[in-house]
Amino acid sequence: MDAKILKKKCSRSTDSWNLEVSTIAKNTFNPIRALVDQMKLTPNPEKSMIALSIGDPTVFGNLKPADNVVQAIVDSVKSEKWNGYLPSIGAESARDAVAQYARRENAPLTAKDVILTSGASGALDICITALANPGDNILVPKPGFSLYKTLADSLGIQVRHYNLLPDKGWEVDTNHLISLLDERTAAIVLCNPSNPCGSVYSKKHLETVLGVCEEFKLPVIADEIYADFTFPDQTFHSMASVNQNIPILSCGGLTKRWLIPGWRMGWICINDTQNKFPELRKGLVALSQRILGPNSVTQGALECILMNTPQEFYDSTCQTVARHAKILYDIFLECPGLKPVMPQGAMYMMVGINLSSFPDYKNEVEFTENLVTEQSVFCLPASCFQYPGYFRVVLTVPENKLLEAGNRIRQFCYDHFSKERNGKSS
Repeated sequence: MDAKILKKKCSRSTDSWNLEVSTIAKNTFNPIRALVDQMKLTPNPEKSMIALSIGDPTVFGNLKPADNVVQAIVDSVKSEKWNGYLPSIGAESARDAVAQYARRENAPLTAKDVILTSGASGALDICITALANPGDNILVPKPGFSLYKTLADSLGIQVRHYNLLPDKGWEVDTNHLISLLDERTAAIVLCNPSNPCGSVYSKKHLETVLGVCEEFKLPVIADEIYADFTFPDQTFHSMASVNQNIPILSCGGLTKRWLIPGWRMGWICINDTQNKFPELRKGLVALSQRILGPNSVTQGALECILMNTPQEFYDSTCQTVARHAKILYDIFLECPGLKPVMPQGAMYMMVGINLSSFPDYKNEVEFTENLVTEQSVFCLPASCFQYPGYFRVVLTVPENKLLEAGNRIRQFCYDHFSKERNGKSS
């Protein structure tokens, strides 16, 4: 057909380019990246920079994966059996390995209950997309991982933040949670062990929270990427093992416990023994088909990683992080104007700032900015987690750097703490 005739038949203007990004792209916003990019971070040139802000246990090189994990990925590559496309939900052998690893008493799993994803973030993306429509709302913790809001907002799904209680080890404020519910509430996100709080919920508390979910017929997205990443005196209870009367989508992965976040292997475990949500499996599978599944080479190594990693490796990692938590906690207790909340697992600690004791700073962003300027220590302001007045520290830093950072923070607090505002000497 002649180009001039085509142009007449087409209603699209050809006078100028008229390119716009999609609504999803416009609505996508990462609070951590946006806040950090706006901060004025100029380290003290006389002091080496120590970042307590990055939730990546590999950054400093002090925490390494187990030997069998490294060998498993090498063997997977060398076998040349895992170079091609696999089913979008993941290879059956890899899914079966996840099912064997993740199943608990009262929470049976088989390969058909597992969908492999590109990291736990990919699992969260699929779960939120499967459960909620534009205009619906989901409930997420405050403080909580910022990605929940990033994913939901991009899809036109409203986020409502339910409170966690710092004075009760960051337990869920169930009364506040209930007050947020309405007919458009599609799901609740529960994170245990917690990023950013480092809390580990008792079985009794989980029974209470999941009891609310059962009463109000509320499906659960269980962010359990830190499953079993608990300090020596704590026990992890999977949500699916605590309550079998509600549909629970458990999101996990290799990221943290195996110290290999860049390998991008996550999973969704579908816990719905009573088949209350028959269309859910179909929806999850359909969404997995938008891309051709997660990394195939890592799938080839997954069975060996999950089945053969020695318990001593897990114990050593958790003991190291627990020791680091105690070191920083004790230092922060000595810092005037700070109120740390001792974690019980994961890799983080939240620290409250009594801003009235630091009149030079109007919020925790200014406090942490100037901590960088004077002491070259970067802690993440908790506005990133919808929780102003706190900052978060990462506990995977080498012990010598951790001690140095803690001492610098203590000095900073002494330098800026207002004796007059507190009516006593520091």
